[in-house]
Amino acid sequence: MTSRRLLISTAIAMLATATLPAFAQQQQGRPIRLIVPYAAGGPIDVTARALAERVKDSLGTVIIDNKPGAGGNIGADMVAKAAPDGLTIGIAATATNAVNPWLYAKMPYNAATDFAPITQMVRVPNVLVMNAEAAQRLKISNLQDLIAYAKANPGKLNYGSGGNGSAGHLAGEMFKKEAGIFALHIPYNGGNPAQLALLSQQVDFNFDNLATAAPNIRSGKLKALAVTTVARSPMLPDVPPVADTLKGFSIDTWWGLVAPAGTPRETIDKMSKAFVAALQAPETKTRFAALMAEPVGNTPDQFGAFMKSELAKYEKVVKATGARVD
Repeated sequence: MTSRRLLISTAIAMLATATLPAFAQQQQGRPIRLIVPYAAGGPIDVTARALAERVKDSLGTVIIDNKPGAGGNIGADMVAKAAPDGLTIGIAATATNAVNPWLYAKMPYNAATDFAPITQMVRVPNVLVMNAEAAQRLKISNLQDLIAYAKANPGKLNYGSGGNGSAGHLAGEMFKKEAGIFALHIPYNGGNPAQLALLSQQVDFNFDNLATAAPNIRSGKLKALAVTTVARSPMLPDVPPVADTLKGFSIDTWWGLVAPAGTPRETIDKMSKAFVAALQAPETKTRFAALMAEPVGNTPDQFGAFMKSELAKYEKVVKATGARVD
C-alpha cells in the first residue's frame, strides 16, 4: 500500500511539474538563453547584457549567447526555431526583422510569423551629417540648404554608406526620393570606412547612427543637419528632424526582445513586465545614454504592431533601391 501511495504521489508531482507554465519551470533553476545575433561588444550586445543583469531577481539567470553571421539571420533563425517554452528569447532588430526579409533572396525564417514580441528595447536615431568644412564651403547650414543646393546643382552631390542595403544606404535613398533630388550613392565596406570617407571629404554627406557620429559632431569635424526620428532627439536637442522638412520621414535603428512564436502569453507578459521595468530604471537610462540609445519599453502588442509597420515600410524602401544580397 505504501509503495502504491508513493507511486501515486510521484506521478502527481511529475504531472504538476509538466503542467507548470514554462516560466515557472525556469524559476526552478533553468536559465533563460538570450540570443544576440551579433558579435559581442557592440551596442546591441552591451544593452542586452545590461538588461540581463537587471532582471535576474525577477526572471532568474539570463545567459547571453552571441550568434553572429549573415547580417543577423543566423541568430534570429535560432530564436525562431527554438522551443516555445520561455527558456529561449532573442534580439529582433531593424536588419533581422524589417530589412533582411526584402534584402536576402532566401530567408531561413519568416519575420512576420515566427516570433512573439516581448518589448522594444531602444531606438537609436540616425543623423544626416556633412563634413563641417565642406558644409561651410558650400554654404549649407541646414537641411533646406542641402536640398536647395542639390536641386540647383544636379548630379554634383554624393553620399556614402556602409554598403548596399545598409541602414545608411536605405536612409539616403528614402531621403532622395522624398526630397526629389539626386545624389550618387557610394557604398563602402562597413560604417567606419564610410565615416572616414566623409571626414576626408571623399563624399558629401552620410546618414549615420548617432552613436557612431556623435564624437565627430562634438569635435566639430561633422555638422549634423537633421535626425531621422519623427521628433527631436534628446541626444541632439538642437538638431531638427528630417520630418520637419519632409513630412513623415522616419528611419531609425531599433532593437527589442522576442520569443519563438507559440510561447505562452502568460510567459510573454511576465517577461515583458520585468524587462520594461529594467528599461525604465534610472541606471539603465544613464547607461544607455552613453550609447546614444533611447530606452523604449512598450507592451508586446505595441512592439508587434511596430515591427509589422517597419516590415511594410522597408519593403518599399529596399525594393526602391534595388539592393539584394545573394
